[in-house]
Amino acid sequence: MDFEFTEDQGMLRDSVRRFLAREYTFERRQRILASTHGFSARMWHSLAQQGIFNLGLPKSVGGYGGPIEVMLVMEELGRNLVLEPFVSTVVLGGGLIAERGTVAQRAKLLPKIASGRCRVALAHQEAGSCYVLDRVGTVALRSRGSYLLTGAKAAVLDAPIADVLIVSARDDSAGGLSLFLVPPNVPGLSVSCYRTPDGRSAADLTLQGVRVANSARLGSAGFALTALEQATDCALAAVCAEAVGVMDSIVDLARPLWRHRVTDMLLLTIQARAMSHLAADRCRDSDRWTRRRVLAAVKAFLAKAMLLVGERVMELQGAATPGRPAAPLSHSVKRLIAINATLGNVNSEPGAPPGRRIMLPG
Repeated sequence: MDFEFTEDQGMLRDSVRRFLAREYTFERRQRILASTHGFSARMWHSLAQQGIFNLGLPKSVGGYGGPIEVMLVMEELGRNLVLEPFVSTVVLGGGLIAERGTVAQRAKLLPKIASGRCRVALAHQEAGSCYVLDRVGTVALRSRGSYLLTGAKAAVLDAPIADVLIVSARDDSAGGLSLFLVPPNVPGLSVSCYRTPDGRSAADLTLQGVRVANSARLGSAGFALTALEQATDCALAAVCAEAVGVMDSIVDLARPLWRHRVTDMLLLTIQARAMSHLAADRCRDSDRWTRRRVLAAVKAFLAKAMLLVGERVMELQGAATPGRPAAPLSHSVKRLIAINATLGNVNSEPGAPPGRRIMLPG
């Protein structure tokens, strides 16, 4: 793999880094975190003006770049512990709409995503599914000109602040999974909002005969699994890059305080960055089996690195004297723990020995 960045990629990274250093200080982040859903519409609009919501979208709607550009941006978002739903909206939502949407759906939604006027959340995970993508109990019953969606979704990240939900359901009439664009205020949909341990917004959804038009189905009926796997792998590469940014910030904060005692954390971060490059390079590989094994291996390594870095910095912080910046470090460790549980962790595969479980393609 070539780890050298182009001039445009370097300019993108530096531009985002300067913007966040100026506009997304830790104090401002804490004020956003204390708001109702831990989200700032003003900051979301400011991020949109940086042009990063166009990443990975089709050129027809002003999109540019790909997984490497997303990786560079995600490192900077991780370095600053940015709360706004970039992965949910741009990587997962934008990716699925671009891949599966009809011409009308893409024309309507992708420009809104790019300009920051539409936030998206993927409602796919269910209780007991253990991150297995085709383990879906929500059903879509076809009726005249519409579908009725019935079921429940668990831990839907960023659902409380989404303008559109992408809901997966088992479409027995088509013999597979289908995706549906669902407004958050549609009758029959109950949204139970809460915060994750690191302060992000999430919700559990209950769908009781939610009626959506046929035109709300995203792409062909029954063929959503392949698109879900691809979008999830791209999102997995993105959160791995975010983890690298978080670890970078931990090392930067810890080095002036404990000097040579952070060497092990620095080495782990360097290794994690190399693995993140591998994930970004392979996340759109056409060989499904190889792609998913590589992404699983990367996430497993990142999980180990995040755990060791988190434990190490908390040990050092426990011996810190008053006045040292404990709060930013604590929030960084919380974010690493949350990333470990995002889109699968090393304890995902049912039946595997404890401590050796790893998410693998079904």
